[in-house]
Amino acid sequence: MAESSLRHDERIMPALRELYRRHGYRRYRMSRFEEYDFYAENRSFLLGGSVLTFTDLDGRLMALRPDVTLSIVKNAREAPGLQKVYYNENVYRARPGDRSYRELPQTGLECIGELDDYSVGEVVMLACRSLAVISGEYVLDLSHLGYISALMDAAGLPEGDRGLLHLIRDKNGAAVRERCIRLGASEAYADIFAELSAAYGSFDEMILLLDRFAENDRMKDAVADLRGLYRHLEICGCAEHVNIDLALMSDMRYYNGVVFQGFVPGASSAVLSGGRYDLLLQRFGRQDGAVGFAVYLDQLERLASRDTAFDTDILLLYEDGTAPEALARTVRELTEAGSSVLVHRGSADGIRAERILQMTEEGVREYGSNA
Repeated sequence: MAESSLRHDERIMPALRELYRRHGYRRYRMSRFEEYDFYAENRSFLLGGSVLTFTDLDGRLMALRPDVTLSIVKNAREAPGLQKVYYNENVYRARPGDRSYRELPQTGLECIGELDDYSVGEVVMLACRSLAVISGEYVLDLSHLGYISALMDAAGLPEGDRGLLHLIRDKNGAAVRERCIRLGASEAYADIFAELSAAYGSFDEMILLLDRFAENDRMKDAVADLRGLYRHLEICGCAEHVNIDLALMSDMRYYNGVVFQGFVPGASSAVLSGGRYDLLLQRFGRQDGAVGFAVYLDQLERLASRDTAFDTDILLLYEDGTAPEALARTVRELTEAGSSVLVHRGSADGIRAERILQMTEEGVREYGSNA
């Protein structure tokens, strides 16, 4: 079937599946349902915290899956090496600002186990290549929560202070500075936080800024992590699309290390989000690591792209009395050549097609296009 007849999310899914499979990730399937208590215990990890529940026939309170990562982590086996899985599932939750639940399609991958620099770099590389499948003009923003966490410790600030992290995320430098001082930081540290919250740019530019403020081993280690990751992306041909944004925040109760978001033209918000979440694994009694990302396919449905121009590649018109055998032979020839074909009796009104053909007594003739 020609690409133009497919929705954007339908067109990219086969490419994403093949991308993940080629790098050793296997398909992970899961139930739509989990016991509600499981999600209630980890509600703060969920986007929006909303859970759609129902009572099962045996009286248990169940939930429709609001998140994929939690389900994978819960069921991941603890064994030497790495568990590398990808998924294509729906989640059931309200979008931020919505007042109703939705069924939202999502794909992504998780790498869980004995992580090293290569495995983290591979996941971020696959995030870049996933974005490239969607648009060649993508941007991946990187941050490192280990750097921010170490800076908060050095400044004497409470780690993971939600008010401060929210202001950093909003790039509100003046409010960041004010809150740092209110929480007990010196003016010098408050100025650093204000400057970093507003800083955004290319890797080469931003890494020098991070180097300048890296005053302890944890911060220097985070800078080294970012440098190593960037070298990995350079080798893979992805680095030119990467920026650093220290205002990119995730919940420090779950995430540590690198975090990232991906953007493409035409989408009003991130279409990909991920990071390293060892701290979530620790809540399940594990001491190894985890990193992954999700692609929000519902965002792709909103993109204004050329794939929405047509309902079908070819509209094949016919009139009463046309021989079914002739139609069948023509449809077979066209579909085997790779086109999608809509057979319709009568006019082309209301049907969008790249080509319109008409069956006549003499055979098939070009009727035109209603593009």
